[in-house]
Formats: sequence, C-alpha cells, structure tokens
Amino acid sequence: MSRRIILSFTIALVLLLVTPVAATYSLTSVSYLPNPPLVIGSQQQVTATYYIGPSGSTTFIKGHELQMQTDLLNARWNIQVLQNGRNAAQQSASGSAAFVNGALLSYPNSNDVSLSVTINGVVPQTQNDQVMLLQVEEIDNNGNIVPGSVSTLSQPVAGQLVTPVQTAFPTLTPVKVTPSPTKSAGFPAAAAILAISLVFLIIARSGR
Repeated sequence: MSRRIILSFTIALVLLLVTPVAATYSLTSVSYLPNPPLVIGSQQQVTATYYIGPSGSTTFIKGHELQMQTDLLNARWNIQVLQNGRNAAQQSASGSAAFVNGALLSYPNSNDVSLSVTINGVVPQTQNDQVMLLQVEEIDNNGNIVPGSVSTLSQPVAGQLVTPVQTAFPTLTPVKVTPSPTKSAGFPAAAAILAISLVFLIIARSGR
C-alpha cells in the first residue's frame, strides 16, 4: 500500500471522527398541573426536564439549537439550563414556540447538564383526543431537523370547561297599588252636601 493511499485513509478517518453528530438529550422527568386528562378551555402547566449530552467532547453542539413547540394557547415559557445542579442560564418566551441556543447547552463533557422547561397555557379546542403539550427537536446549523431528535409530550382530553352563564333576569309583574285618598279628592262631595243643606234651609224659611 503506497504512502499516498495510507495518508488519504488517515485523513478520511480523522474527518469522520471529528464530524459533529447529533446531541443526545433524553426526558428524565415530567409533571402536570392539574394532572391529566386535560380539560378544553382550562389552564394547564407542564414541566419537563431533559438530560443533555454528552456529544463528543461537549454536551451539545454549539452550532445547533433546540426548537420547542406547544399547542397550548397563550403559552408562557420558563426555560432553565442547569450545570452540575446549579442555574447556568435562564430565559422566558411567549407564544407557540421557543428556542434554546446551543451555546447555552455546550460544556465540556465532564459536566452534568440538564434543561428544565415549564409551559403555562390554555388547553385548545381540538378535534383529536389528545393535545400536544411539548415537542422538542434539535435543529442543525443548516436549519434542518436532526433525524431521531424529536421528543413529544401529549396528553388526552377529557372534556370541556363549563363556565357559568348568567341567566336572563326574571320578568317582574307590576303590582297594582290603590292610591290613598287625598284632601282634594274629598272636596267635591263635601261641597255638594253643603249646597243641598243650604237649599233646604232656604225652602224652610220661605215656607214660614
């Protein structure tokens, strides 16, 4: 075997060994508040923790990132990176998607790195029997999803939140009230009696 062939083989082997591979992350714990099944229209919280790496000499590839999505409405995200059990980075987001830069997750592989993701949102109306609460996928430096990197958390839907609806006000029946007599109401009758008395008095005097 010639030196040129040996050199070419050695270079190819070195390039193969240093070529970045997909980072390794796995779900280690998950909690729900309230516990499933989900109720459409109600508030829901999910907290998931992932173990990161190692991937080669580092825990994560700096040029990659994690993309996270949820179907919860009005979602609010709280994301924490833990290095050896201590808070190393924290970020928040709102909406249906959030991203974590790979530089925040990349440490020498002697470190213990994990990612804690908490989402608060409203369970949406759906035609399916489940709602996707959290999906995590690794994106490479070309914007493509790394094969085999998609992790999804979904939970079943039990029903719909019933909110109290104000009923129509009852129809009130008017109550008839008899007006009390007033001073002016009795004046015509008293005047008539007085007039008749005067007439009889005049007749009596004229007859004498």
